[in-house]
Amino acid sequence: MTNISRDSDVVELNDPPRFDYGAKVRAKRTIRNDGTFPGKDIGEILVKKGDEGYVVSIGTFLQQFYIYGVEFISTGYRVGMKRKELDQVDTAPAGLESEL
Repeated sequence: MTNISRDSDVVELNDPPRFDYGAKVRAKRTIRNDGTFPGKDIGEILVKKGDEGYVVSIGTFLQQFYIYGVEFISTGYRVGMKRKELDQVDTAPAGLESEL
């Protein structure tokens, strides 16, 4: 019973969330329905690699990971994703980074 397989030995909840509410993010990989998205078949694609959306909720999973509810622009789907599945999209105009 001690050989529990986890995605990572790191407990993200020891640190603040990586993304804030309203942050624009991009999917790092294609996400398929694992059976928790209503109205879609298991295995059906929900998010394609490169799709962009906004963080609309932040929850936790297994007392280990943050789960970011991301509303994707192209589909309107709200999908729960882990930090390792997302990249932040820089929304500051070029040249303004030093002024912020």
